[in-house]
Order: sequence, then structure tokens, then C-alpha cells
Amino acid sequence: MTSEEKYRVAVIGGTGPQGKGLGYRFARGGHDVVLGSRAAEKAEGIAAEVRDHLGGTTGAGPVGSVSGASNADAVAQCDVVLLAVPYDGHDELVASLPLAGKTVISCVNPLAFDKRGAHGRVINGGEGSAAESAQELAPEATVVGAFHNVSAVGLWEEPGFLDEDVIVVGDVVGAKQVAMALAASVTGRVGIDGGKLRLARQLEPFTAVLISINRKYKVHSGLRITGLGEPH
Repeated sequence: MTSEEKYRVAVIGGTGPQGKGLGYRFARGGHDVVLGSRAAEKAEGIAAEVRDHLGGTTGAGPVGSVSGASNADAVAQCDVVLLAVPYDGHDELVASLPLAGKTVISCVNPLAFDKRGAHGRVINGGEGSAAESAQELAPEATVVGAFHNVSAVGLWEEPGFLDEDVIVVGDVVGAKQVAMALAASVTGRVGIDGGKLRLARQLEPFTAVLISINRKYKVHSGLRITGLGEPH
């Protein structure tokens, strides 16, 4: 595996903070990005914002292109698809997209909020996750889970690489390697293979823990895995 290969990535939910931030990081790493939205005009507007933000990047190699399109058109243009959408409406949206043959990366976190703060939703009686739901809805795609625990604020505002790790889970090694390579655009190093897709059941709700830490300490926290040495 190498982080040198460049991809063309459709970011579904590209007008939201997480999608916009990841799209910016991928393009900054030299990958071509198509931001998707229900409204192509909105996606094109956010793409212009990302291009402007990339214009202030210094000390990096050539950046990738950034454009906007409707969700379906964005998917059609790319071999790699990032799902960065709210869990509400997730299943209906995924089922509507032409995902057959695509490598699909889910960073969807099914969270709920109450007076005590954020917590993970129970999916399929505790035996499911957003990533697994996407795989069931798009059986001819290959779904992996990644980028669940990365701060949207850090993605957009931090001038350098984020000092954290991206954990990738999935059942197909080649698809995991795509997400692990894309992680280098965010952290400066390839992602970590965290195991099978079913472990998204742990990664997705763990974001609620980071939200709690952020509220307590007024930070934008992330995960760092020790003991692996450098590089991973």
C-alpha cells in the first residue's frame, strides 16, 4: 500500500462541516474531489469556498481539483465515495445512490443528544452500525468505516496535519487500503487497520465520548494509537 496514489472522491454530504473538511483535506493531499449535495448549486458554492481555502495552503504539493454536483452525479464521476451525512435519512439516501462497484467509506455516526449529552444510538438491536447498514443497502459496493472520530473544526481550521490516527474497519483489504491511504491527507500518515466492518459498532458511538471530552476541556480531541511505531 502507498499513500502516493491519487483518487477521485465523491463526498456525499459535502456541504456539511465534516464533508467539507474532509473534502478540503483530500484535495490538499492531491486527490480530486467532487462535493455532493441534494442541490447541485449548493454543492458548487461550497466547492468554491473549499477552492478559496486551498488557495491559502502553503508548503504542500499540488492540490487536487474540487467541484460540486448533485449526489448522484458526484457518485457517477468517482470510484471512491465518502458518506458524510447525518444518520437521519441515511438509509433512504444510500439506497438511492448508484454505488455498485464503488469503494464506499462511511464516517456516519448514529448519535443522539439529551440533557446528559451525546450518546450512541442502538442500531439493529446492538448488532449493526451505519457502515453495515450501508453495505446491506448497497451489496454491490464495498463499504469500509473510517474518519468517524476526526474533528470537523480541526479539519478546516488546523493549518498542519492533525495529531491523531484514523482507524479503518472493513471486510475487504483493498478497500481498507484506499481509506488508509486517504488518511495520510489528514494526519500525514496512513490509517490504521482496525479490523472487520462489524467493529464500526464501536467506532461510531465512540465519537460521543470525544464530544463529552471536548465539552469538558474546551478542545477538539482525537484518537492516537500507541505501540505501533512509525510509520504504521
